[in-house]
Amino acid sequence: MPDLESTNPLSAMGLGDLEPTSMPSPESTTPPAPVVPAFDFIAILRDSSTLSREEIHRMLSAAIGVGANDFRKAVDQVTDEARSEPSLIVRAGIGQFYLGEAETAEELLKDSSDGIGRHYLGQSLLSQERYEDAANEFKQAEKLGYFPTESILRRAGAIRRAGRLDDAEELIRSTGSDGGARLAEYSYQMGCILSDRGDTFGAIEYFERAVDMDPHHQRALFALAVQNSRHGDDEEAIQLYERCLSRPPYIRGALLNLGLLYEDKENYSAAQYCFERVLKYDPGNERAVLYLKDIEATSDMYYDEESLKEQQRLEQLLSRPVTDFELSVRSRNCLATMGIDSLGQLTEISEQELLSGKNFGETSLIEVRELMDQHGLSIGEFLHEKQREPAFDNRELTPEEQTAVQLPISDLNLSVRSRKCMTRLGITTIGEILVRTPDELLSAKNFGVTSLNEIRNKLSEINLKLRND
Repeated sequence: MPDLESTNPLSAMGLGDLEPTSMPSPESTTPPAPVVPAFDFIAILRDSSTLSREEIHRMLSAAIGVGANDFRKAVDQVTDEARSEPSLIVRAGIGQFYLGEAETAEELLKDSSDGIGRHYLGQSLLSQERYEDAANEFKQAEKLGYFPTESILRRAGAIRRAGRLDDAEELIRSTGSDGGARLAEYSYQMGCILSDRGDTFGAIEYFERAVDMDPHHQRALFALAVQNSRHGDDEEAIQLYERCLSRPPYIRGALLNLGLLYEDKENYSAAQYCFERVLKYDPGNERAVLYLKDIEATSDMYYDEESLKEQQRLEQLLSRPVTDFELSVRSRNCLATMGIDSLGQLTEISEQELLSGKNFGETSLIEVRELMDQHGLSIGEFLHEKQREPAFDNRELTPEEQTAVQLPISDLNLSVRSRKCMTRLGITTIGEILVRTPDELLSAKNFGVTSLNEIRNKLSEINLKLRND
């Protein structure tokens, strides 16, 4: 189960902020769409008398696309004004939290004396994986009267992340008599408890219930997306991730996972966009850096449709039986005696080996050469692939290692991305991957540096390595 409680929200970047503006052509008779006035973030963030939860939701719904930059500017303005106007400090802290600036938010909110300030301080600490500190802040928010039942549920989530699963479950269930079971947060937290206990299908049922209650519950959407991806329903996972990212704060894990799914669908520009969004506000994110390098490598290696057609044509040609072609009876019989049935087999044998066959002489060799030349092939041109040296010798392996190379590739517990690469390459056992070199793997479609490093690490755990490593 991913760390859903400390999701490391990113800045309000706006998933649509790179979309080009559509302009009507001069010949168009369609009247232009009415201009929608810009959302007044300052009116809510600074001037509102209450800064209610409903107002925050309205503000976040507008902080997407082109509104993302306006939201950031408004938050920065209020943060600057808070230096001389203490009444704005909490509001600035809430804004900084939604910009993904958890440490800045903590600094602004640490002295707050009201419930909403302690609540968002708890969320900021949770984002920094300071679970016990976060639990204490949610408890303070509850005492100060900030949505007590939800504050209890948030505290339970922090306690769960701290490893106290039984205490968290008891706390969640204690809210049932106060109407907690009617809250989306209750269903989400119960789903996390069941997931941590290994009850996947029970967890999914609770996550779906949370989304039914609150279609914008980001953590429940994220959890459902993860589960759908694990069960192979990538289309549903993509839709759930996109819904999860429809408003700030943007979850880093959701952007990374969505980018990988886009990449697997060969939507490379969308995948690149997701990884770049992470790096824009988290430049040191190693996963995003590696994934972006994979995208760039893929675009360099990506072959066009004509190359694919040529490869398919060659495969069909190599599979054609030699009996389809005009050969003398002598040559035909010699090839049959040697067990050579197709043109492909002729590309995997040397001329010397042919001449060593019974009754196969220079005349037959010349005849076969001409046949191969007519189709742009030559005898033995793929011989080096057939003669590839194995990466290991069973006589030199320990009994434990001999057992390991016969195990299914699934025993390495690879990520979804790497598993799919193994499937494309037809690799089903650990032994089959050991005969591959790093360069051979990197030349495979969608196989990048990240997957290569993952496989190297997994193999090193059982004292094995790739060929030539």
